[in-house]
Formats: sequence, C-alpha cells, structure tokens
Amino acid sequence: MRSGQCLCGACTYEIDGEPIVVAHCHCLNCQRGSGAGHTTGAMFAEADVRLSGAVSSYAMPSAAGNTVTRRFCGTCGSPMLASNTGMPGFVTVPLGTMQAPDCLEPQVVVFARSRRLWDCMDDRLQTYDAQPDWKPSDGI
Repeated sequence: MRSGQCLCGACTYEIDGEPIVVAHCHCLNCQRGSGAGHTTGAMFAEADVRLSGAVSSYAMPSAAGNTVTRRFCGTCGSPMLASNTGMPGFVTVPLGTMQAPDCLEPQVVVFARSRRLWDCMDDRLQTYDAQPDWKPSDGI
C-alpha cells in the first residue's frame, strides 16, 4: 500500500499495487504545471488508486491529440493525479506527493528535447526525445 497527500493535507490518496513505469517528463506542459524543469511520476492502474478530498481538475489537448486531465488540490494547488485518454485506465501520480517517494526510482526520461540545460538527469536512464510509442501493457 502506498499513500500520499497534497501540501495542505486536504487531498489524500492510497494505492494498491506496483507502478507500471516511473518517468521523468520534460514536456512544456509538465514544466509549466510543476514550475520546474520536469515532473517525476509513477503510472498505476486507475482502479488501484483511491483519491479523496476537494480535488479540482484541468483538461487540455496534448500534441498527439489526446486529452490530458490534471487533478490537483482545490485548496493548495498541489498536483495529485494526471490521466491521458491515449492510455485509458491508468493514472500518473507525482512522486513528490508520496509518503515514501524514495521507494521508487525513475526508469525513463521522456520529452528530453524540451529539457532545460540546468535540469540534469541520470545519463543511465533510457531517454526519448518525445513520448515513445509505448503502452502500459508493453512493459519497459
């Protein structure tokens, strides 16, 4: 069982199961949404995640034509979950909101073409310039 919360504690979640993938994302939307050079998230089956609290959401089109929905605390604005219609049935949870974020390690870097020069990554990680043609069922 994994758990986490927003900055103010108004929104919490519990997760059963293991992540499908843990990734750093450097796309411009993740940079703007996080206020940093990238986000780091773990993808889980949506059925394994229980989110509670006053959650707000924002939906936007992706460059691939999918809809990305970001859910965040309506009080403090902390990101809580994201989903993408291109990968139905899965959600991504930001590692920084987890109670034990060090128990997971990033496996891959996506949208490296948008990486900021000052945002250094582990050179040993599998890296893609954009979103790879990958589905959760493919594995890493």
